[in-house]
Amino acid sequence: MVDRGALLELIDESARSLRHLAQAGARIRSLAPEARAVLEGWGREPPRPAAVAAPSTLAAIREDIGECTRCKLSRSRTHIVFGQGDPRARLVFIGEGPGQDEDLAGEPFVGAAGQLLTKIVEAIRLRREDVYIANVVKCRPPGNRLPEADEIAACEPFLRRQIAAIRPLFVCTLGACATQTLLRTNAPISRLRGRFHDVDGLQVLPTFHPAYLLRNPEQKRAVWDDMKLLMKAYPYA
Repeated sequence: MVDRGALLELIDESARSLRHLAQAGARIRSLAPEARAVLEGWGREPPRPAAVAAPSTLAAIREDIGECTRCKLSRSRTHIVFGQGDPRARLVFIGEGPGQDEDLAGEPFVGAAGQLLTKIVEAIRLRREDVYIANVVKCRPPGNRLPEADEIAACEPFLRRQIAAIRPLFVCTLGACATQTLLRTNAPISRLRGRFHDVDGLQVLPTFHPAYLLRNPEQKRAVWDDMKLLMKAYPYA
């Protein structure tokens, strides 16, 4: 029977000898490149696999945002409005930015538009705590104006990380700002709503913003049509 320990010691000694010869300038012509590589690598510590980054959690993303001063919205805000809801929600609603009520409360969609959004969520046979609600920007734009391009650019990476952490089946974008940001388009909301859009395997359904519905109640029918599409696709079980 072959002594395995002695055999390994012999191979190791041979590999060392070959390395010494190679360092001295000798050429080993009788060995195939594959065999030479095996011998020269014998006894060396194998390379360690690259570390795989753990997926972000919502808590980690919020910590990364910190007391953000990445854009000018930080100068006038009261609170950062990060997002709220089920961290494993199948459905995420995304608006454009906090309003005055949200800025004071530090929570998304708590004013009149938020009350209407809650009714929409309940109309599709869900509870507000079953979904996740966030905005494109985390700080209130002064006078409730639309977020500007530099403000969106500062916040969008955090929004996309939130979506990646939650891993929803569906995202419902509320209004043109959220829809154009998620879909990376300048097309008007009137042309984008009424159907799902595939964004890297995620189903995005644009619809009108609840604040717009408060000013234009005749558009509630269109939003209800969008919600019926969502209910047809949503896995309630």
